[in-house]
Amino acid sequence: MPVIKILPHPEYCPQGAQVEAPAGTSICEALLDNGIKIEHACDMSCACTTCHVIVRAGGASLNEAEEEEEDLLDRAWGLEPQSRLSCQAILAQQDVTVEIPKYSINHAKENH
Repeated sequence: MPVIKILPHPEYCPQGAQVEAPAGTSICEALLDNGIKIEHACDMSCACTTCHVIVRAGGASLNEAEEEEEDLLDRAWGLEPQSRLSCQAILAQQDVTVEIPKYSINHAKENH
């Protein structure tokens, strides 16, 4: 099973974390399933950017971003060339390292 390494984030995982998830799982689902409460205001329907992550390693093993995801990412805070919506980034067999940006465009956290 691939491992997702999450770099330290002051709110979601101050010490950083590593989680395992089966191939075919989105990064967002894997984080949520392992107690890392990443924002996902649209319930993982590719309609917002609150689950934005920056893939620091292993990005080539993820599925390619579709046009809808790329269009939404243009509105994400802290956009970088390796940015993905974690609800759309699907794990393959290789490990990945992600960074959760410090901010999102969400003005009110949902109670997920």
